[in-house]
Amino acid sequence: MTDDAVPDLRASDADRERVAEVLRDALAEGRLDMGEFEERLEATYQARTYGELAPITRDLPAGAAAAPAAVSFSKAPAEQDGWASRIVGGEGSSAGGFAVLSGFERKGRWTMPKRFNCFAFMGGGEIDLREAYFADREVEINCVAVMGGVQVIVPPGVEVVVRGVGVMGGFEHPRDDGPPEPGAPRVIVGGFAFWGGVGVERKVTRAERQRLKEQRRRERLERKEARHELHRARREDRRRY
Repeated sequence: MTDDAVPDLRASDADRERVAEVLRDALAEGRLDMGEFEERLEATYQARTYGELAPITRDLPAGAAAAPAAVSFSKAPAEQDGWASRIVGGEGSSAGGFAVLSGFERKGRWTMPKRFNCFAFMGGGEIDLREAYFADREVEINCVAVMGGVQVIVPPGVEVVVRGVGVMGGFEHPRDDGPPEPGAPRVIVGGFAFWGGVGVERKVTRAERQRLKEQRRRERLERKEARHELHRARREDRRRY
C-alpha cells in the first residue's frame, strides 16, 4: 500500500516526530526561516492524519536526500532503529589520534574501532561518540596525556568504564551515570595521564536538545490550552446558573 492510498489513516506520535525531524534539518540547512519552521512545526503536532502531515514536507528533502521528497510513512522494521543499527562490525574509520602542541578531533558520523589509541602532549583531543557507529559492542579508548588533555563525549545510555591512571593528573568519570540502555555499546576508557587529564561526559546531540526544547514548548501550549478550556467551561457554568 502506498502512502497516497492512506491519507485518512490516523498518524501516530512517532509519525509526527519523523516530520519534525525533517523540519529541524531544513531549519539547520537554511531551507526554512524560523517563522516558517515554527508554523510548520505547529501544524505537524496538530495533524491527526497522514493526509495532513504529508504536505508539510512535500517541498523539502527527506533527511539528507539530494532530491526533494515527502516523508514516507511506511513503517520501517524495528531493528533499523536504536543501538542495533549502530553496531556495524568491521574496521573503524579511524584507528587513533595524535596531538603534539596541537589538537585532534573525531566527531560526527564516524566508526569507532574496537580499540582507539590517542596521544596528547601539550595539546588536546576530542572523541565524540554521540553520532558514531561502533565496530563492536565493546570498544576501548586508550589515552596517553602528558601536559595535555583528551575529552571523550558519549550519548546517554552508553555504559562507560574508566580504568585510567593519573599522576599529577586524572581520569574523570561521567556525571549522572544512569543505567545503560539495552543493546547499547560498552566504552572502556583507559591509559595514563601525567600533568594532564582525560575527561568523560554525557551530552545529547544538538538535534535532541532541539527536540526536547520543542517538546517542552508543546507541553506548555497544551497546558495553556487546557487552562483556557477550564476557564471557558467555568464561564459557561456561570451563565447557566
